[in-house]
Amino acid sequence: MICDNLSIDENGHLLFAGQDASALLRQYGSPLYLMDEDRIRRNCQTYYAAMKDAFGESALPLYASKAVSFLEIYRIIKEEGLGVDVVSSGEIYTAAQAGFPLEKAYFHSNNKTDADIAFALEQGVGYFVVDNEEELFAIDRIAGAQNKTQKVLLRLTPGIDPHTYEAINTGRVDSKFGSAIETGQAEEITSLALKLPHIDLAGFHCHVGSQVFDSDTFLRSAEIMLDFSAAIRDRYGYTVRELDLGGGYGVRYTEKDPVIDIAANIHGVAKAVKAKCAALKLPLPAMRLEPGRSIVADAGLTLYTVGTIKKIPGYKNYVSVDGGMTDNPRFALYNASYTVLAAEKMNEEKNFLCSVVGRCCESGDILQEQVLLPASIRRGDVLAVLTTGAYNYSMASNYNRIPRLPIVMLKGGQNRLVVRRESFEDLVRNDL
Repeated sequence: MICDNLSIDENGHLLFAGQDASALLRQYGSPLYLMDEDRIRRNCQTYYAAMKDAFGESALPLYASKAVSFLEIYRIIKEEGLGVDVVSSGEIYTAAQAGFPLEKAYFHSNNKTDADIAFALEQGVGYFVVDNEEELFAIDRIAGAQNKTQKVLLRLTPGIDPHTYEAINTGRVDSKFGSAIETGQAEEITSLALKLPHIDLAGFHCHVGSQVFDSDTFLRSAEIMLDFSAAIRDRYGYTVRELDLGGGYGVRYTEKDPVIDIAANIHGVAKAVKAKCAALKLPLPAMRLEPGRSIVADAGLTLYTVGTIKKIPGYKNYVSVDGGMTDNPRFALYNASYTVLAAEKMNEEKNFLCSVVGRCCESGDILQEQVLLPASIRRGDVLAVLTTGAYNYSMASNYNRIPRLPIVMLKGGQNRLVVRRESFEDLVRNDL
């Protein structure tokens, strides 16, 4: 199994967090998202303990809300002591409704509207991660109108290619995000931030991509960012207080993906950062990382019911399920790999090669190609797609007017509904 919260019982049924997955589907309906709260908490604790131990008490992991955002996740993150990275007024509102302390929130986005900025300031968001000069001017103006001074980090692009999916590669010079160090724009926006009366420059931020499996990306980013910080100190007399290296540790979607020792990787990054700071005679900044996927992805699993099985002799086979790109668009977007299992036939030989596809009227509605399932697969069987805790619910849609799925949280052998299934009435609620 690709994760230790998965197992098989004596009946050949898939267990997730110790509970029978197919029994949960029959209890709550199909399709269904499951999330393992104990796993989420362990992942949080790994980051929190490793960062404090490696970088000191000022270090803090920030949960990247875009991975999955709903009330209960913010309650868990709050209890585990992490900060949060938010990217919209909607995420800020959700965190606030959950009682999350917004002074520990960092507000991202490459295009914050004036309404976003005003709302975040009113809600008491601790930090803005500023993408560009126009945004910086807008924050200064709106903060001034509210008689506030706002702490900011400047998002910089260090010019690194992390060899990840093109759509989630964000660290190159020509990225839509941030101000490039190489072009001189990073220095220009830093100079501006130091002059504006309602801006408190707390430090710098970078994020160079997602789903990376070693620390090389973080090491290269840290070196460039610290060199830049030292140059700014020498030219402007400003010493960086916080340095955020973003997120991006990968997770196991298939057996081919490596296992990552996150704590060991963080200690390795800390060793290099401390050595670089010493060489540059820079005080160690308060360090930030932004794990999202690696907090929640392997804590998630999606269950479907098989409908049509279509065999085209000499060509290919299709197994259709009652969900698809509306609840998991990542194959359509990124050709993302997943592990697909027959949840009640785990001990049967897997010798039926097929494409697992969804119910939408769209040829691109595919969950996974080249899947091996038992030849006995039939209508009514339950399929499980693993590692779906990140970017599935958060990217879900109502395409074809299909309601979004519920989320059931598993903890200590118990289960509870934390997001209800959308109804047909929900689909027309805002229609006039």
